[in-house]
Amino acid sequence: MQIVTVSPKFQVVIPKDIRRQLNIQVGQKLKARVQGEHIEFFPELPLSAARGFLPGLDTTVEREADRV
Repeated sequence: MQIVTVSPKFQVVIPKDIRRQLNIQVGQKLKARVQGEHIEFFPELPLSAARGFLPGLDTTVEREADRV
């Protein structure tokens, strides 16, 4: 476990090895939440990261015949 310091602006620097492990990039958004007495940060994943998580799902849409 690594120790980080909170700046006067309440900012912290994520250690380099953690940034590499999670592939956190400059400008990327992180979600933050309080878990008990801890703060947890989660990388916000783009919508494209969810592609393919439901394999075999039928995505065809049946259309009704036009009515006259």
